[in-house]
Amino acid sequence: MPTSLTSDARAILKQPKVTKQAVDSFHQIENPRHRHLIRTLVQKIHDYVQEVELTEEEWLYTINFLTKTGQMCHDQRQEFILLSDVLGISMLVDEINNQKDINQTPSTVFGPFFVDKMPIRNFADSIVVDGEQPETPLLVKGQIRNTKGEPITNAYIDVWQTADNGMYSGQDPNQKIDNLRGLFISDSEGNYAFKSSLPVSYQIPSDGTVGQLLNYAKRTFWRPAHIHFKIAAEGYQTLVTHLFTDNDEYLGSDAVFGVKEGLIVQPVLKSADEASEKHFGLKKDYYLIGYDFILTRS
Repeated sequence: MPTSLTSDARAILKQPKVTKQAVDSFHQIENPRHRHLIRTLVQKIHDYVQEVELTEEEWLYTINFLTKTGQMCHDQRQEFILLSDVLGISMLVDEINNQKDINQTPSTVFGPFFVDKMPIRNFADSIVVDGEQPETPLLVKGQIRNTKGEPITNAYIDVWQTADNGMYSGQDPNQKIDNLRGLFISDSEGNYAFKSSLPVSYQIPSDGTVGQLLNYAKRTFWRPAHIHFKIAAEGYQTLVTHLFTDNDEYLGSDAVFGVKEGLIVQPVLKSADEASEKHFGLKKDYYLIGYDFILTRS
């Protein structure tokens, strides 16, 4: 009696000849991981095209959409990252690759507006370098530690956020490129501190292909108020994350699905005193966010 075929085997027999030819054409890639990635991608794309019975007009529209997405990219903007964010792919990749230790600080999306090689700033410097300083400044401080509670010295802490108009430097031609950005280095006890302004909710860019997609889907453009962090230290997994301010109306509807419970913080209004002036240069009332970042070994 003939052996019955598995469902996978039957699916392979049913697939168009060109699909098998296309997948098999990449069999000579020497790196086994790369071979698996490319062959699987080709197979999944062919499966999708067959399932939805994609028309030639729809495929041409897709090619034009991706072409325009690439044309929107430059040194201070990455439209493809933004596309990955709104499709939820960035957060899915983040969840697969990070949070190996429940004790480490949660990670989240990188975002499309990181700018490398920003100025190294001193402990408790302000990252507000363009325009007037905020009437009530924000102090962000804490410690960089490992999962054993040990301080991490010389950790590199990149920070960036939008201005009050909801735009990042590099996105906004009226801002200096290093405004609301900076690179800090943790001290001998793992401490870090910087001054800024309270972050604001903002809409992700709507002038590109991602904006067209969200408009068509009638989806929100809004992200809750947050500050970006990228923290790197020798021997540790680099952490990319945000701190979100509590009570923001968009915490439950972030356009890029980036909010995690452990990253929500409450700015507390504080009165300046002798210690705040001595250690942080604060002579008037200020908001305080205290947060310790926990890194895991790489």
